[in-house]
Amino acid sequence: MRPSTVRPVSLRAAADSLAAAGLPGIEPARAADGEADIMLTGLTINSREVQAGDLYVALPGARHHGARFAAAAAGAGAAAVLTDDEGARRLAELPVPVYVTSDPRRLVGPLAGAVFGSSPRDGSGLTLFGVTGTNGKTTTTYFINSLLGALGKTTGLIGTIEILAGGEPIASTLTTPESPQVHGLLALMREKGLDAAAMEVSSHAISYRRVDGVVFDVAGFTNLTQDHLDLHGSMEEYFAAKAALFSTERARQAVICVDDEWGARMAAGSPVPVWTLSTHDDGTEARWRVTDVVRDGLGHRFVLRGPDGAVLRAGTGLPGTFNVSNAALAAVMVLASGVGIAQLQEALDRCDPFTVEVPGRMQLVGEAPAAIVDFAHNPDALARTLESVRREAGDPSDADTPPRVIIVFGATGERDQTKRPLMGEIAARLADVVIVTDDDPHDEDEAAIRADVLAGARAARERSALDCEILEMAPRAAAIDHAVSLARPQDTVLVAGRGHEVFQEVKGVNLVLDDRVELRQALTRYGFSVLSGNGVES
Repeated sequence: MRPSTVRPVSLRAAADSLAAAGLPGIEPARAADGEADIMLTGLTINSREVQAGDLYVALPGARHHGARFAAAAAGAGAAAVLTDDEGARRLAELPVPVYVTSDPRRLVGPLAGAVFGSSPRDGSGLTLFGVTGTNGKTTTTYFINSLLGALGKTTGLIGTIEILAGGEPIASTLTTPESPQVHGLLALMREKGLDAAAMEVSSHAISYRRVDGVVFDVAGFTNLTQDHLDLHGSMEEYFAAKAALFSTERARQAVICVDDEWGARMAAGSPVPVWTLSTHDDGTEARWRVTDVVRDGLGHRFVLRGPDGAVLRAGTGLPGTFNVSNAALAAVMVLASGVGIAQLQEALDRCDPFTVEVPGRMQLVGEAPAAIVDFAHNPDALARTLESVRREAGDPSDADTPPRVIIVFGATGERDQTKRPLMGEIAARLADVVIVTDDDPHDEDEAAIRADVLAGARAARERSALDCEILEMAPRAAAIDHAVSLARPQDTVLVAGRGHEVFQEVKGVNLVLDDRVELRQALTRYGFSVLSGNGVES
């Protein structure tokens, strides 16, 4: 996850440039360490990934200090070690130079960028798109890359599903790469001559400094709804984490969806140039607006209207009006990067780039019944998904047996517990059959998690006299099988919460479980046809 060749960079010069930018300084921990400059060809915070010429940054951790592994890093060829005062006290006898700084975590990203030359301030070479928000990040990055491909560009992707460089997958065990890997990947993409890359930027990535030192040419914002409060504590803190992307240190330009109050606040407070986008035709003031949304098969056609009478006509074959929002954001972000509107319209007309399949995101597994796997794992995403999958009645003779929505879902363990009953309530309100099962319980009791979700569903049914059936069933594969056994060709079976994931974590053990595979097997078992598989699943 780094380029094959890196021009050596002076540690002293890199440190001086960072100090000039107001970042903490770097000093030799021992007098002799400052006698010679150190030339670096890489940087890592993982002693097991050290290559010859690397700077090993020994960080304090929850259980161990990185200084504990500095000897192994030196043995693997590290040119020097950077750490804090505590780490330096442990490394008095280390055979390689040791440097100290007050906040080594803050310097990891900027130093990695300086060493790898991954994000030059002049924006030359690779055009970099970053997408943040609660829902829609993954799909929007896929849409951006698909549109750029239609424009003849070679692209890279850094996301939760996969990492790609010009269509070539890059093996990684990391759900979210740390900043040295991010900078190494960007440098690798530059080395390969890619034109552009799109990256999902989660609040975790921002809060844990995984994108420090990265400068996005265009940063995009989808929406903000309740999620990750176990990390951030409140919506205000969650908002602040997202807003940090739209700073002059991290972005040159922004496209911000202003469909909700959070987006409007984000646009108003951003110090970088902002293009606003409204994807609901409700009169919201914005530079670009989505209008004329009409159903087209499972998806929608829509019009984007911009300044000075500019018009773009586009569509997506993916279900859900939220995918209209994702497609519109992708289109405007590509426009903001400098692509002309006529060139963009020609690509939209010729290639239909927003009908690309996104693994585990409204992924259609079967058509009769409609069988869909989606990653919806918070209240807002679940509501949007359920609202989008209900089919219209077909033949008038079917009036006595209207299409139903059957949902299989659960909640993740050791995460925000307040959203569990909310998700149960939403499912009871918007589905006909609710099957509550296990998601990833981690180390939490599975039955207790299900009980929280069921409580919300049953309370909503009683309070509003809802005519829905609520079931509890585990394990998850059995719940998916039962959902399909209940289905008729005109129904929809939605399996929500895990999307593209292929393992279920239970008490520290990763169990093989892919919702798409289980759903296909169940459809086949009960005599329904299935659509072809997806290479990502293997």
